Amino acid sequence: MTVARSFSPEGGRRHVVVIGAGAVGCATAIEALRAGLRVTVVEPGEPGGPQATSYGNAGWLSSHSVVPPALPGAWRKVPGWLADPLGPLALRWRHLPRALPWLLRYLASGWTEARVQRTADALRTLLADAPALHAQLAAEAGVPQLIERRGLLHAYRSRAEFDGDALGWRVRRRAGVQWEEWPADELRRREPDLAARYTLGIFVPEAGHCRNPGAYVAALAQHALDAGAERVAARATGFRIEGGRLRAVRTEAGEIACDGAAICAGARSDPLAAAAGSAVPLESERGYHVVLEAATAGPRTPTMVADGKLIAHWMDGGLRAAGQVEIAGLEAAPDWRRAEILHAHLQSMFPSLAPPAPGAPSVAHWLGHRPSLPDGLPCIGPSAASGDIVLAFGHGHVGLCGSARTGRLAAQLLAGVAPEIPLAPFDPGRFRS
Repeated sequence: MTVARSFSPEGGRRHVVVIGAGAVGCATAIEALRAGLRVTVVEPGEPGGPQATSYGNAGWLSSHSVVPPALPGAWRKVPGWLADPLGPLALRWRHLPRALPWLLRYLASGWTEARVQRTADALRTLLADAPALHAQLAAEAGVPQLIERRGLLHAYRSRAEFDGDALGWRVRRRAGVQWEEWPADELRRREPDLAARYTLGIFVPEAGHCRNPGAYVAALAQHALDAGAERVAARATGFRIEGGRLRAVRTEAGEIACDGAAICAGARSDPLAAAAGSAVPLESERGYHVVLEAATAGPRTPTMVADGKLIAHWMDGGLRAAGQVEIAGLEAAPDWRRAEILHAHLQSMFPSLAPPAPGAPSVAHWLGHRPSLPDGLPCIGPSAASGDIVLAFGHGHVGLCGSARTGRLAAQLLAGVAPEIPLAPFDPGRFRS
């Protein structure tokens, strides 16, 4: 359905509006239907389309991605970030005044190893069994082939390079993550196309991968509709709250009367959160990808290389490389040089690939917006203005991975059921000070 109309509760059945049809929104809609709620999804774009954040990400279901981006000593790298617009993390000068408060909080969140460990322990509760949860959702949606559970690989050039990441791996181990070490000969056997400079592999067996995140999200959206959800193709603009109770979600096409709502609008969630009384410091960590449709070499296992800070794997449609972070806001024009850098990294990782040919029709570029909060944790919990409105966004680099359990948690809150994991670390109110 694409025309907004007034929906009212019927027969005592609680009616909830899910704002956003990305990975989190679709999972929330499915789980809310499973809980017996009446569901309307509000989404202006096509679920899983190129405008969606999940469409172009690396597809990692990395249940071990519990270490926040900022670690102790990260502040020393800020001058380098500002000086290198094409580095793994870049800041555009024009956006710096707006991003500075977020960046300061980002650095403070990883100031000590103890803080990093607290974040990791919280994220682990959200991500631990993500591949299994996604496999279940994909099977229900009729696309089981899109979820693979073959582990993920981190490749290092040397033991010394791995030791440079020792804090992160130490934190992961304490959070319950286990891995295997592949020495140079084992790495060569397992990944014959990988450049010889990589001599150590860290393989995480528990992790998984999605072969086509856009198609997966589209299938989840259709599954929700088939299960009874309504869809309104409009942009949500706010809420009508009376006496602390939600009465309606406001959209560009009119009001939708309802008893509850979930804000799952990704990087565009902060105005809605503010309208619900919960101002949060949300920023877009812009990410790029490149897809080589006719690639003839590449990884056997989804692989991240430490020296390039990018992920490469075969997806439906070709060999995709994704990664890097650009802080420039939602509206700045893409800097496609960053996608070309990913292309060059792919060529370096897999020397038998054909030489880069920028602009060739067999090379696709894309830009998306990771919704990120400065402490590396999403917001999952009720809003300040009304407990009828649930916030479920801000997952940063683990949005697709964390979406399955987040959908369960948001639906539990909407249904008045005790959440299955502690939500205190994800409380939207943590930013009030």
